Amino acid sequence: MSATLSGDNLTLIRGERCLFEGLSFAVSSGELLLLEGRNGCGKTSLMRAIAGMLSLEEGEVFWNNQPVHKQRQTFHGQLVWLAHRTGLKGDLTMVENLHFEKALRAQSSRDREAVYRRLGIERLKSLPLRSLSAGQQRRVALARMLLADVPLWLLDEPFTNLDREGRALVMELAEAHLKSGGLCVMAAHQDVEIDAPVQRISLS
Repeated sequence: MSATLSGDNLTLIRGERCLFEGLSFAVSSGELLLLEGRNGCGKTSLMRAIAGMLSLEEGEVFWNNQPVHKQRQTFHGQLVWLAHRTGLKGDLTMVENLHFEKALRAQSSRDREAVYRRLGIERLKSLPLRSLSAGQQRRVALARMLLADVPLWLLDEPFTNLDREGRALVMELAEAHLKSGGLCVMAAHQDVEIDAPVQRISLS
């Protein structure tokens, strides 16, 4: 089933600064929306606005041609967000954290053990999250993303705390998601090369 994400005439002001004005976009299944610009230029704010977590001064975000604000629960159930902070519980183990996700959104039919092995975290299953390195926690967050059966991935600086191998893995996963008919919104200040249709929004 094809999905669409669009924004019409978006304007957002934070404090006394206008982060963006009159911004519009439209992406559909198989496409990447890439938010580019230096740190602090508003990429995360735009992503939060797309997710319905920030109120816009003007404009509207649409999911499958319906305003997001009229279907927040449905929309949030169809996305997974890889943010600066993993959002994982430090007192819980990796497996306990991922099990908790089952109550929040539909889960894919992927073999969990295979996902763990691909991400190199199969030996971390019984360890509390707080004992893992920042890079390992990032890989657990990637597992949460892979195990969710949702069309929309929001990737906010997804290469944070990852080595070169980890960054390449993120791009492989994103490409596979897009080729399977998913959508991605990615905020990055590094160069991004991906084998998929890309729309770019440059913020300054």
